Amino acid sequence: MAESELRRDRLYELLPAIHRQRDAQQGYPLKALLAVIGEQAQLIDDDIAQLYENWFIETAQDWAVPYIGALLGHVPLAEAGLPPDISTCVTPRRLVPRREIAGLIRARRRKGSLALLEELARDIGGWPARAVEAYRRLAWTQNLNHPHAQRHRLADLRAMDALDRLGTPFERAARTVDLRRGGVNIAAVTVYAWRLQRYSVTATAACCVEESGPHCFSFSVLGQDAPLWRKPLPENDPAHIAGEENIPAPIRRLAFKQRIADFYGPEHSLLLWADGWAGFKSDQPVPAEKLIAADLSDWRYAVPNGHIAVDPVLGRFAFPAGQLPKKGVRVSYHYGFSADMGGGEYARPLLQPPLRPGRVQRLYRVGRGQDYGRIADALLRWEKDGADDAVIELCDSGVYVEPLNIQVDNDKTLQLRAAPRTRPVLRLIDWQTDLPDAFAVSLGSRSRFSLDGLLVTGRPLRVSGRPAAEECPGELLIRHCTLVPGWGLDCRCEPRRPAEPSLELAQLRGRVRISHSILGAIVVQQDEVLADPLRLDIADSIIDATSDRREAITGGAPGRVAHVLATIRRSTIFGIVELHALALGENSIFSACVHVARRQIGCLRYSYVPAGCRTPRRHRCQPDGVAEAVRAGGGDGIEQRIALERARVRPRFTARRYGQPGYAQLAADCAAEIVRGADDESEMGAFHHLYQPQRSANLRARLAEYTPAGMQVELVFVN
Repeated sequence: MAESELRRDRLYELLPAIHRQRDAQQGYPLKALLAVIGEQAQLIDDDIAQLYENWFIETAQDWAVPYIGALLGHVPLAEAGLPPDISTCVTPRRLVPRREIAGLIRARRRKGSLALLEELARDIGGWPARAVEAYRRLAWTQNLNHPHAQRHRLADLRAMDALDRLGTPFERAARTVDLRRGGVNIAAVTVYAWRLQRYSVTATAACCVEESGPHCFSFSVLGQDAPLWRKPLPENDPAHIAGEENIPAPIRRLAFKQRIADFYGPEHSLLLWADGWAGFKSDQPVPAEKLIAADLSDWRYAVPNGHIAVDPVLGRFAFPAGQLPKKGVRVSYHYGFSADMGGGEYARPLLQPPLRPGRVQRLYRVGRGQDYGRIADALLRWEKDGADDAVIELCDSGVYVEPLNIQVDNDKTLQLRAAPRTRPVLRLIDWQTDLPDAFAVSLGSRSRFSLDGLLVTGRPLRVSGRPAAEECPGELLIRHCTLVPGWGLDCRCEPRRPAEPSLELAQLRGRVRISHSILGAIVVQQDEVLADPLRLDIADSIIDATSDRREAITGGAPGRVAHVLATIRRSTIFGIVELHALALGENSIFSACVHVARRQIGCLRYSYVPAGCRTPRRHRCQPDGVAEAVRAGGGDGIEQRIALERARVRPRFTARRYGQPGYAQLAADCAAEIVRGADDESEMGAFHHLYQPQRSANLRARLAEYTPAGMQVELVFVN
């Protein structure tokens, strides 16, 4: 008999046997009656049993979950309107905040613990963090009868590792009491957060710094000095306090010297291949015991034979002067940057070209172990196949050195892209002495060319349209790419050709779209009489002319405006902008003047543009806002106060040179009018989509909620 029938007939089973016999003789009418009564009694019994289950978030019914949350002070969000009645059976399960309230209970049980504060920083802010109780850093007078071996002590000048940690969140030296907010105080807790993200570069060619010597190399293919970043170890214990090994941050030179095996290896932070050097095979990395930590700031370190000196602070390494590598040198390492922008080995959605009916589309894979070893070979094959649409995919993070002159015929589509999780580099060199060696692309009528996920250095990208009477040559799309500003970098991240553009557009009709990319100056050479303005859309990108005195977007000749109708959104522009018209500019930063020929069309909103620029009508821009506030307040010395306010709100950046980890990141002392000046109160500029002001505000609110009573919590951004 089924369990449900047993539960339904349990009242009938309690009757004496004589009554059950008489009921069976009459066709079980009494059994049917007691079954109905027993079913209702069972419902009441189950409901009473469920009352106990409703005490726990894991077993509570859906209608009881909000009541448990109310007991904890949980406030549901209703940005899109209030949800339906939670007690009705038609409420979708996804609207029941069971997981959120379960996490709230778990957090309340751990309230006041340092591990919880670090977890909040990761879950709410998305930043790795380390929480420190300030009183543990205070100097402590030891009592011989009650020694505190774990308390901090004065600096030991012989403990080099402890001295190297001074000024970092991992320092161990004791300090005196600082009663100011955020200082080392008895009732203070500091949460250190790292905003910069870690990005990998896998098995790519290193750069030989020839001006310093044939034995000198840089991890970066561009040759600039950049710190190597640590690949952090996961924290398996929820109660564990993050250590230096759990944080993605630059590698210290002394830490690398003491624990090379923790940083070097296939699953660690860096790896080196030197084909044929010291007898090593091309597929065999250099062993860890062959590496020496050294300071290579002046390249004077004498490397012993059979070893390689590595400087993680500058991202340099050197071979012995008498034992140079005969073949290629490849490296894998990690670097720091703010966001998924420009060429990089991060996850990005692939842009699949639409498959139109009746058209032939081909995919050509280029790279080590693929069908084609050079981009030119894939282009030649596409031409022989006669396909309408083609995708040339670079399948590794190698360096491609070859002249590229691409012609996209009428009504054809070509996409040159990087494979997922790769960062190919196109290194353009001086192939011809009598002709320019730009990366040249010629577009026909109704054609389309896409550049996706690549880093281009050495020369500019030049895109031109073919003469066609009143016909649109199509579209140029640049996404998640880096066209190195100034063509290249020296060791100090200074551009090698600062006055040269990175993108040249010549007689191109149609539309140009740039998104999530880093570019140098843009030069547009367009017929201003016979052709309509070129449509130029820039979003979530950085345009860097390498100086505020140089033109970032221009028509080529000094003082000549670019014949474009531009739309610039959530971008940072370093340099002068000279346009025919600006249809829309929003949530952007223009570090230098903007000169627009046609001011009667378009709008510039929620952006920073220096005072005195010729722009279309402005709405909620800076420094206009602070100037209006000073004028509204009245008083003496208005012009002087306006000048001071304009200087205060001028954007400040952590770094202005491409190649540095904090490139284009708003500095910690940047004015709040810029940090929260966008239309949604996020920051202006290229990193608007990170929403860091909102994340930090939410994190500060939660940290204050889960900090013990009487304690002060301070959020400090390390980078």
